[in-house]
Amino acid sequence: MDIEQKQADLIDHFVKQASALQGSALCPLIAEATSNTSLFAFSEILAIPSVLQLEGTSNSVYLDVLRLFAHGTWSDYKRNAGCLPQLVPEQVLKLKQLTVLTLAETNKVLPYDQLMQELDVTNVRELEDFLINECMYAGIVRGKLDQLRRCFEVQFAAGRDLRPGQLGSMIHTLSNWLATSDNLLMSIQEKIKWADSMSELDKKHRKEVEDRVEEVKKSLSLKLQTVSRPTLTSEGMRRSTLNLVE
Repeated sequence: MDIEQKQADLIDHFVKQASALQGSALCPLIAEATSNTSLFAFSEILAIPSVLQLEGTSNSVYLDVLRLFAHGTWSDYKRNAGCLPQLVPEQVLKLKQLTVLTLAETNKVLPYDQLMQELDVTNVRELEDFLINECMYAGIVRGKLDQLRRCFEVQFAAGRDLRPGQLGSMIHTLSNWLATSDNLLMSIQEKIKWADSMSELDKKHRKEVEDRVEEVKKSLSLKLQTVSRPTLTSEGMRRSTLNLVE
């Protein structure tokens, strides 16, 4: 099963479970979802009415945890750790994986120093092991570790849940991309038309040259025939007359 299908199945599973629960019964389910090693999207669970109803209750911190895993990073957790439940190791790992995805959204070259600071990693070996074993093998990112330049070159990164207000920005970005693509397509079509017209002109010019060459050949052939035809001189004509008389 590929990662996309597994992700979809897990989302469907947790959405169905959460839809059937209320209040404090949702807390262990949220902890389970945010600890699952294969789940990296949480907006569908966040959208369930019973989950949103945790707001303002004694269990609202679990709603905050779910929002953290949907949109936040490890640094966000550290800043708000006093207001949130302590994370279990599986949740810590998951949040650090999601942090890499967030960093990869805006930069395709991630310096080791930045990654070590954001992930609380103390050395390069530990960082590279994390990127290989917990990110690339998990299928959420693909890239190249550049030890010489001390950076991670991102080739692919799975997308995270859209943050509130991010949809409008994404639509604007896609609209600009579409307009740029249309302009590029028009430019390519114009170049194709120009190339076609140049090709036709080239064919016409080549035909004219070939016709001219044929005319020159014919002209030269006629001149050669004229030059090679024998011409009788007056002496030759006299001798011919004498021969006839004899």
